[in-house]
Amino acid sequence: YTLVLDGPMFERWAAHMTKGAAKYEKRNWMKAEGQVELDRFKESALRHFMQWLRGDTDEDHASAVVFGLNGAEYVKERIREQGKRCQGMANNMGPQSDRPAV
Repeated sequence: YTLVLDGPMFERWAAHMTKGAAKYEKRNWMKAEGQVELDRFKESALRHFMQWLRGDTDEDHASAVVFGLNGAEYVKERIREQGKRCQGMANNMGPQSDRPAV
């Protein structure tokens, strides 16, 4: 795993995360869990990628892209895990006829 330390991006991403933690709170981004947040991370990553591609230098757009991609993948995993938990709960309920009436 130490290969991710090669090149400049790991330190730049860490700096980006540190700035965010100071502005909001540590790991605030990890509260994201649904489709709305997933879409927001994707849109942010795309916007920053386009700014990076244009050569904008008003902020570190490359590290913001990495942040957005990581956030999107984190939320996708949370959504998948939530789906598995819901499926497991449904499976534990047994056949439809065994379920209590509501």
